[in-house]
Amino acid sequence: MVAWEAGVDEVGRGCWFGPVFAAAVVLSEAAASALTAEGLTDSKALTARHRARLVPLIEDAAEAWALGQASAREIDHHGIRRATELAMLRALQRLPQQPALVLVDGVLPLRLWPHSQQTIVRGDSSKASIAAASVLAKESRDALIRRLAERFPGYGLERHAGYGTAVHRQALLAHGPTAMHRCSFLKKVLPPG
Repeated sequence: MVAWEAGVDEVGRGCWFGPVFAAAVVLSEAAASALTAEGLTDSKALTARHRARLVPLIEDAAEAWALGQASAREIDHHGIRRATELAMLRALQRLPQQPALVLVDGVLPLRLWPHSQQTIVRGDSSKASIAAASVLAKESRDALIRRLAERFPGYGLERHAGYGTAVHRQALLAHGPTAMHRCSFLKKVLPPG
């Protein structure tokens, strides 16, 4: 059996609302090539329609995949870097077996992962497993935020996915933060008090 190599990536790191999501994806070389031929790359470089079309292809082609998240409360308590690492760790722990190597997008190592790993700058553009993780994490988080937009109307979440836009800022000033907002991110947005 070939040793597993898992790509991990996160989404929602800079949002004001909701959890940070991560995904871990294990792809064979054949699956990586096939998905790349379908246009798989960094989720930020893809249209929403293209990402949505890729999700079932990734899920079917992957040897394994899993999601993890860290809540707004965990982000406020631990800080965004550690919360992001918790989301990645949770995704990796949900895989059916431990990968021999974890490929982490970016420059910062996954401090909570005590096994072999490699950081790759712009890995979501150069490694199919990381790109696949970015797509699954983005689509899963966006779907959650759309559902939460119904629970928290008036914030425009369905339009900005929880990111810091002028519409979101105005809604926060008008209605105040919800239990799902990252209060540590709002110190410069909301007046003190």
